[in-house]
Amino acid sequence: MGKKNQSKRLTTQHKESQGVIGIFGEEAQLHDLEVSNISHLAIDVLKQEFPQLSFRYRQSISKKEINESLHKIDEELGQTLFVSDSKIKPDGGIIEVKDDSGFWRVILVSEAKHQGKDIENIKQGKLVGKSSNQDLMVAGNAIERAHKNIAEIANFMLSEAYFPYVLFLEGSNFLTQDVSVTRPDGRVVNLVHNSGALNRLDRLTAANYGMQINKNVCKNKIIANDDYSIMLQATSIYTQGDGKHWQEKEMLNIMLEIARTSLQMLGRDIFNQLTASKKE
Repeated sequence: MGKKNQSKRLTTQHKESQGVIGIFGEEAQLHDLEVSNISHLAIDVLKQEFPQLSFRYRQSISKKEINESLHKIDEELGQTLFVSDSKIKPDGGIIEVKDDSGFWRVILVSEAKHQGKDIENIKQGKLVGKSSNQDLMVAGNAIERAHKNIAEIANFMLSEAYFPYVLFLEGSNFLTQDVSVTRPDGRVVNLVHNSGALNRLDRLTAANYGMQINKNVCKNKIIANDDYSIMLQATSIYTQGDGKHWQEKEMLNIMLEIARTSLQMLGRDIFNQLTASKKE
């Protein structure tokens, strides 16, 4: 099923069921939804929850926009751009809200990464490696590409007091506990979560300064350091610690929590719209 058709189906289900929970029945669970589809559903929920506000979804942000945002903060920033049409495109896209001054403000950026198929391979009895004689595949480094998008969104939002970037991880390279998997022949294979050959979580925790994972850290943390303060923009990192797949309902609820936190942080900048609706 195509991404657009899948998004339309979810939106229709959401409206017909009159709520978030209703769309996640047996049919919805059969689909391996991409995070972009869930982002479209999230914006639909936000529009119903906050009808007085204007929201939009877009797939990418250009480097030119990022540079312009940086340049507004300091004239030395945002000067270098070699490819005029360069842009970043997070998996789940970007959701924004229009503030009282007519400017669009980011309230949610989402990505979902899967790395490590060891559990699936073991259950199927598939051996891996150069000679096809290993139970486990040495983890790769493809996930590190996520850092680029995180850094660019951080640049774009450098003047904000919050950072609504959420990263969903799944796969055997992101275990937080040991897992035992049984092969078809009955042999049990143990996956040790803190093995350097398997685990890649430490490659990503630089994006949240080593803070707790599976936690909403959207609000920027202010650190006092002698005569000045440092503002930390941390990514909210969520992982299925036992190697299971994310359920769409779980992802949606987390994304909505991040978006609502962003709206809370923007309270004074969207105050007029919110209060005008209450008076009506």
